[in-house]
Amino acid sequence: MTMKWMDAKTELRARRRKYVKRYGKRLLRAIDRYLARQSLIPNDPVLNATLFSGIPEIENNWRAIRAELETLLQRRDELPFFQDISPDQYGISPDDKWRIFALYGFGYRSDHNCRLCPQTARLLDRIPGIENAFFSILAPGKNIPSHRGITKGLIRCHLGLVVPPEPERCFMDVGSVRCTWQDGRVLIFDDTYPHAVSNNTNQERVVLLFDFARPLTGQGRLVRRGLFWFFRRSAYVRNALRNEARWEQHYRSGQQPDHSGQHL
Repeated sequence: MTMKWMDAKTELRARRRKYVKRYGKRLLRAIDRYLARQSLIPNDPVLNATLFSGIPEIENNWRAIRAELETLLQRRDELPFFQDISPDQYGISPDDKWRIFALYGFGYRSDHNCRLCPQTARLLDRIPGIENAFFSILAPGKNIPSHRGITKGLIRCHLGLVVPPEPERCFMDVGSVRCTWQDGRVLIFDDTYPHAVSNNTNQERVVLLFDFARPLTGQGRLVRRGLFWFFRRSAYVRNALRNEARWEQHYRSGQQPDHSGQHL
């Protein structure tokens, strides 16, 4: 294959990706409006934890979860940056101040990582419709600009694990609602609302971030099932899964992580 042909192929892929992202967003927003009408819970930016089962058990066992987190943080520098796993996140996090440790990704369970955090994994496995879960570690001074999640078919949760004691300097704005975290408490919100995070302190902020299926009517569940079938076969998810597998191999072998930006 000639270099000219390879360049043309790369340009074609880039152009196709650009159009898919542009028109795909419009389609996803239309689907979100439909799912909002099929929702069995309010469509508010921030939601009451009493609406959902499984949350009290997570909160009651938060210290066990934090103990497993503390073990992971002993190898903090080996944990990947968010954009190392999902290069699409580079636009909101191009620096070295947001690390993660994944347990679930769009329904795919990381058996290796779950074995390292058995209590956390056990609690997550009991949440109906669990789709995504990872420890989200924000370094001091990290700010995440306003962005939106990809589907209203999920509900997002943050369990506070390491929370700086200055809520006026460490917070998240979801729509028009300002939110702060508390150790051992779950914050539940709809991430399709624009949301931004600020950690303007000199301490880390760590939460267990997890998503589960929004309660929907039967018709809504059918639409979501088709949407998730597409997601799981998309380059967005497949590339992230390959990158996660690569990072797990580094982690098991004790090799230093590669932040060269060469992602699969």
